[in-house]
Order: sequence, then C-alpha cells, then structure tokens
Amino acid sequence: MQLRDIQVLNEKETRGGFGEGIYEIGKENSNVVVLTADLAGSLKLGPFIKDFPERFVQVGIAEANMICIAAGMTIGGKIPYTTTFANFSTGRVYDQIRQSVAYSNKNVKICASHAGLTLGEDGATHQILEDIGLMKMLPGMTVIVPCDFNQTKAATKAIAAYEGPVYLRFGRPKWPNFTKEDGSDFVIGKAQQLSEGTDVSIFACGHMVWKAIEAGRILEEKGISVELINIHTIKPLDEAAIIASIAKTKCAVTVEEHNIIGGLGDAIAQVAAKNLPIPIEYIGTNDTFGESGTPTELLTKYGLDTPFIVSAVEKVMARK
Repeated sequence: MQLRDIQVLNEKETRGGFGEGIYEIGKENSNVVVLTADLAGSLKLGPFIKDFPERFVQVGIAEANMICIAAGMTIGGKIPYTTTFANFSTGRVYDQIRQSVAYSNKNVKICASHAGLTLGEDGATHQILEDIGLMKMLPGMTVIVPCDFNQTKAATKAIAAYEGPVYLRFGRPKWPNFTKEDGSDFVIGKAQQLSEGTDVSIFACGHMVWKAIEAGRILEEKGISVELINIHTIKPLDEAAIIASIAKTKCAVTVEEHNIIGGLGDAIAQVAAKNLPIPIEYIGTNDTFGESGTPTELLTKYGLDTPFIVSAVEKVMARK
C-alpha cells in the first residue's frame, strides 16, 4: 500500500470515539462501569449515563479518590473506566495509580482525553507531554495511543476484555479519521503497518500518525520509499515489527505528540540499540512545556508539523 491510497472518511474527535466505544461496550458487558472527575461532557459520556445511570459515578474534582474507588471496584469483578483529562489522569494521581492500581495489578482502565499540544488554548498546565513516559514505566501497565476516531473506539472496546491496568490516551480536536470503521485493523500489542518501504521507517502514534501520512506522501512524490508504522500500543511494544522494518530501511524517524524524553522515540531507540543500531531522528517536544495557542500553531512552533517530519527523514537518510 502507498500512503496516497489512504482515504480520509471524515474528521472527528478521538474523544468522540471513546464516547461511542464506551457506550457500545457498556451495552455488551454489564461489568463495565464509568467514573469521571467532573468531565462527563468533555469525555462524551452522555449516552452511557443516559442508559446506564446505575453504572456511572460522578466523583467530582477528586481524581485521587476516583482512582482508588476504581481499584476497589475491581475486587468485585467490575471493569472500571476512569475518565478525565490526561494531565489529571496521570500527573495529579501518579501515587494512587502506582500504589493502588499498578502495584496490585488491578483491572482499571485509565482513559485520558485532551492529551498533548493539540489541547490548544488551555495552555501548558493542561497540555501534558510526559504522560506516556510516566505510565509506561509502571510495571504491568499497558499504554495505548490510538490515531483517530475509529481506532479510539476500537481500543476503548478492546481493553474491556484485556486483563490488567491500561492507560488509553486520546485527544480533543477534530482530526482526520481513516482507519477501518469496524476496528478490525486494531489489535492490542500489534503495530499497524500503513505502507511498505525500503528507504526509511517512520514510527508514529496518536494524532501524529496523520501528520506522518502527510509527510510520507510528500516524500513518496520525491521518490523516497517510506515504511510508515502506527505504534498505537507503546507497551507492550511490537518489537518484531520494529526490527523487521529497520532491518530493511536502516534508519528511522519517530513522531509523537509528547516529550522525546521518555516517549515513543525512546522505546524505538531501545529496541534498535539492543538489536540493530541505526541512525534515528526524533519528532516531538524537546524537554519543554507547551503554551496557549491553536493546535496548528503549536504543532508548528514546537516542530511537530508535516514539514519537520519531511526534514527529519531527509536528515536521517543522509546519516545512513
């Protein structure tokens, strides 16, 4: 497949995919319960609340309590989904997640919206760029960063049957939606290959998968053969897919809406260092907080937009 063949179905918020997914899995599994810290509207929980009010808990602005309540619910066989912004899902409650969820391997699904720079105008205090690193370092924690509405919906449903703690990260703005509507191209722990190539491997996650597709199309027009892989599951990482790709291309670019310290780039580099050392370039924020602005302005200012990916590919290929 070539990247120009990928068709945009529509533009939808990834958080909307979570809302649809939680409603559908709620209909299928009566053990699914939802907790929120005063953000039911932002997490698109309306349909779930309407049809399953007895399985919904409004905790209020008390995120630490929400995590601990969810951990307790698992003892009775419930599958709790906690919902709030990514910043409040992780940084504010890291102690509770570590002690009450990860350490005791509780079956809690931590669902985090409004992640990264594309949160936009709310600014640095809400734009967490460290959460992937925080969560992937916790023993036993699965970390999933889907790329669009359909994939977020599929992931939301899939984690109900996946035993153990999960961190599911998604975003605020409308974004190109291009993966399969039925979610059949999403499997936890299995990387999604979007194109085959021989010149460079691009590994991306979340909103940045679409930016990587845009960059890949430009590169294909320049005669560069791009292998683009969507690493929607950052932990457990599909090491076999990564090794197979870099064995062909001998260089890589990683693309994430996250600090390059501790995120997807670090995970790819670790696999390469252990198995097949190659030149790697990183697209992500560089040891900095964000600021207030539109998503597009911020992606450009912090070097995450399409032209920066193109430049990174040309730079890494020159290092081969």
